[in-house]
Amino acid sequence: MRFFGSLLTGLSASTLSIMLLTSTQAFAQDTSATVAGADALQDNDNAYRAEIVLLKRKAGASTSAEKMASRHPEQTDQQTEPAEKKLWVLGPDNVRQSDLELVPRNELYLNSAIERLERSGRFNVLMSAGWYQSFPPDYKGAPLRVELGDWLEGAEQREIEGRITIERLRFLHVNAELNHWRRADPDPAAPLDPMGNTNVRDGAASTSPVQDNSSDIVLTGGDMQAESSALQTSKLPTELVTWIRETRRMRSEEIHFLDSPTIGLLVFFKKIEPTEDSPPGN
Repeated sequence: MRFFGSLLTGLSASTLSIMLLTSTQAFAQDTSATVAGADALQDNDNAYRAEIVLLKRKAGASTSAEKMASRHPEQTDQQTEPAEKKLWVLGPDNVRQSDLELVPRNELYLNSAIERLERSGRFNVLMSAGWYQSFPPDYKGAPLRVELGDWLEGAEQREIEGRITIERLRFLHVNAELNHWRRADPDPAAPLDPMGNTNVRDGAASTSPVQDNSSDIVLTGGDMQAESSALQTSKLPTELVTWIRETRRMRSEEIHFLDSPTIGLLVFFKKIEPTEDSPPGN
């Protein structure tokens, strides 16, 4: 098992060991929720309890962004993949949306570790998702959408967004593609549009000069109104702070950690054994 990496720098090895040991003891003792959740699955032979926790470090974003400025995340081809499902999506109104039946946080096996991380004063727990699901052999799940953290006003998005995909070959695998964004400081040298905003294209400040074609183009009243509306709704630029691009093989009943300098994922799977009264083959 891989222990906590760069995100948890500064915590002692003994502290981490206590967190993980306590969590392991907690899920070993809590069986009532497991039985109730497993009964809802038809294919008990492949039933699991899945838990994913997303953490954000409270300090160090500026330094991390400077270190990562020359690096760029790998791009993935999403054209042939299944449609995304919502795992944990927060809209501008802070209402959470999810396509999964999530269990309460206090029922998570990882809850004791979450509480200790929060009490350390160094981390914010932004997502604590747990659910029951069947993962049969050769399972390839739809990407699970994540959008959470602070709302970046003007950029019209959450500071952390991306997706998590679960597959099962011989073992379960989790692929994480997460981005941690922040609003970019306007470039003083960047041109301004007629509304006084930085000229923006695809979320980044453009360095192309603004062309003045006023002598060639005559705008009607409707055209001018549409142009003004488009300028008012243009998004402000953002920049990547850090990101996670990692695929990890999961071992049941082990806590796995996928991390970057500012965000990280705790991932845990527990195999749900068939109940004694389950029919053979279920």
